[in-house]
Amino acid sequence: MMEPGLYCMDCMEAMKQFPDKFFDLAIVDPPYGDGNAKIGVGGGAIRRAVRQIQGASRTGGTWAQKYGKKIIAWDVAPGKEYFDELFRVSRDQIIWGGNYFALPPTRCFLIWDKQQGENFSMAMAEYAWTSFQGNAKIFRMPPMGKPGERFHPTQKPVQLYSWILGRYAAPGMKILDTHAGSASSLVACRMAGLDQAWGFEIDSVYYEKAKQRLDAVQAQVMLCDLVEQEQISL
Repeated sequence: MMEPGLYCMDCMEAMKQFPDKFFDLAIVDPPYGDGNAKIGVGGGAIRRAVRQIQGASRTGGTWAQKYGKKIIAWDVAPGKEYFDELFRVSRDQIIWGGNYFALPPTRCFLIWDKQQGENFSMAMAEYAWTSFQGNAKIFRMPPMGKPGERFHPTQKPVQLYSWILGRYAAPGMKILDTHAGSASSLVACRMAGLDQAWGFEIDSVYYEKAKQRLDAVQAQVMLCDLVEQEQISL
């Protein structure tokens, strides 16, 4: 079985390698568009596909204009097979964009309030479906980080995942992210000392950037642990 970490592979193939209910918690952010529905061969077909994304009701116009040429390769909502497998391998789930999928009713949904005004060109908030029975909760934080921090079009703040982990995860839990993207979820896991976390990213470019980010965080965590140990020994 694969060790905890970030892998460049199709999550459907990855999940097949794990037994039922192996993961305590899955925190996932799957795509919800139909980006490659009309892709053909040649530049004209690509342009038509990008225009199709820009007009799609499931995909924000400005967001698509900025990332259209890249997202057409992967902005395709997963089907029933994905959710069947996700629910098979995990005990509890938090699914961003859950409003786009046929999921059971939930009382404990999460809202990320991006604290943006009416003129904000993208969604002012995002919704996550959860399998938990608690009350709905809201996390408030602007989406944009420092210049150069963002490299993935759906990149979410590490603080958002830290907030989630603080409420729904516990030491020793096994965590799954099927669409790791920028690896914000795995970064939050490492910062929280949750070392049993698996992430899968199918895009090799995003994977390499996410791995570099994750390795840098791991080095920082190890350095902080070393300094703390030295202070205790003094």
